[in-house]
Amino acid sequence: MNTLEKLGLVAHLLKWRMTWNRVDLDYKPPGVVHPRFMSAREAVRLIPDGATTFSCGMAANAPPKVWFCAIARSFEETGHPRGLTHVIVGAQGGRGRVPGTVEELGREGCVVRFVAGHHETVKSMLQLAHKGAVELHTLPQGIETLLIEAQSRGIFELESETGVGTFLDPRVGHGSLVVPGRGQSLVTAAGDRLRYRLPKIEVAFFVAPAADAEGNIYIRNCSLYTESYEAALAARANGGRVLVSVAEIVDTQPGDIFLPADKVDAIAVHPLNEQVSSVRQRKYWKMFTECAQEDLDRSMEKLRFANRVLGITPKRGAVDNALARLAADVFTRYVRKCCNIIVGVGLPEEVARLIYEGGLYKDVTFMSETGVVGGLPAPGVFFGAAVNPKEIMSSAQVFHLCYEQLDAALLGILEADSQGNLNVSRRGDGPLDYVGPGGFPDFCAAADTIVFVGSWMAHGRLEIEDGRLTIVQPGQHKFIDRVSEITMSGEQALKKNKTVLYVTNVGVFQLTHRGMTLIQVMPGIDIQKDILEACPMRVVLPEDGPVPVTEAAIVTGEGFKLHWQNC
Repeated sequence: MNTLEKLGLVAHLLKWRMTWNRVDLDYKPPGVVHPRFMSAREAVRLIPDGATTFSCGMAANAPPKVWFCAIARSFEETGHPRGLTHVIVGAQGGRGRVPGTVEELGREGCVVRFVAGHHETVKSMLQLAHKGAVELHTLPQGIETLLIEAQSRGIFELESETGVGTFLDPRVGHGSLVVPGRGQSLVTAAGDRLRYRLPKIEVAFFVAPAADAEGNIYIRNCSLYTESYEAALAARANGGRVLVSVAEIVDTQPGDIFLPADKVDAIAVHPLNEQVSSVRQRKYWKMFTECAQEDLDRSMEKLRFANRVLGITPKRGAVDNALARLAADVFTRYVRKCCNIIVGVGLPEEVARLIYEGGLYKDVTFMSETGVVGGLPAPGVFFGAAVNPKEIMSSAQVFHLCYEQLDAALLGILEADSQGNLNVSRRGDGPLDYVGPGGFPDFCAAADTIVFVGSWMAHGRLEIEDGRLTIVQPGQHKFIDRVSEITMSGEQALKKNKTVLYVTNVGVFQLTHRGMTLIQVMPGIDIQKDILEACPMRVVLPEDGPVPVTEAAIVTGEGFKLHWQNC
């Protein structure tokens, strides 16, 4: 990007920041007479007290801002709707900082039960749960999407091996309950499986790019549409209602109808609806649309610059970059080309970047829990979308694809332990520090090979000098004897003969029947002093010789080149 382009993007983001509170809850399109078209304020009057409501979208993608604001405004002014059970799948909060998210519903009395795959960004709900005013539940995102899909067929329970041996398993943890004792779990044991259920969806609301004057809904030029289709069918099958907000009215296009008018109860036209945060749907960014063929380098540079301006993307230093290179190298050693992979947020995104920059991009198919298949995963605030996606499908469809054809997953680490268990769902005691599992349990159940990528310790200080890594100041260990909550069961992974690797700053561990085996070490690390004696996790060494030392090119980046090592 040249200086002028950067200034233009800064101006774009500044304008968004100065106007992100703008919503017009009373807008009606001129000249449209069909009674299905209403203002957002009128439409939310269709939501009865005590209903189970469902909203779609993921993080900054397709945010149903107008609906959240309309419900919140109605509750403030009239006290209704109230007593809601609200269900989401992916993250839809703003961490208490961004307006117009699902956090708008975090008003005492408005929502009394909240079900989500990811909670960390929904600070208002966590605070209400801390006060005892909201009952919190969590489920794996994939299981949620399949339950929503099943409701349209009159099926309200689903049995799966996903989550067995984790906190979701009542024999191990508290099932779906985030706060034990507050509510009845949505998960029960069913032999060697778990039985999941979800409250009946009675009102589904979401945004879509456009509608025609008859009320048919279109999704052309969206970045994703997550659970919109299945949620609409589920609400209708349950005798409920479907509310859709669109950015504009277009001519009827019979071959492109996403949701027919007879499946929709209310349409609110809101020209300010966004394709992704800061990008209005009517001025969509083509890079995020299905089958786009934009310049990948320029597009990714634009997104990375936007994230830097917004302060979203962490600054990566030499140690983090070495970790990402090590993880990318491990990935090419254990995963074959022509694979389907899922990439998590954070450091796994850096591995995806290296796969692209290393020339291996055409040998893999990236997938996202949001329904995006192919293309390059968008980083930071745009996570969930992809640049130049080959196909955009529903979340349920992509989870079906994952369970059938997922070769590998690149995921992050919060805590790991001596049994190979992973915790990514809970940072501390109580609801205020709750994260939620997201699609993590689904990906761990579905993938043949799982590569976890994360720092060896939190708040420590590590340095690289002369191609050697040194622990200058120890921090809080993330690899411990027993995790505080099991989000992935090492025991179950071994039973399923999965290849499970843990890539850290100090080296690489592999889960084996002997335990957490150190299979590679960074130069400069003293195995005895820095790992065996210092780490609370029990570590075993290879039986067939010394631990291999990482190549200098991976540590320094000089001469580093990726190539498939497992063809």
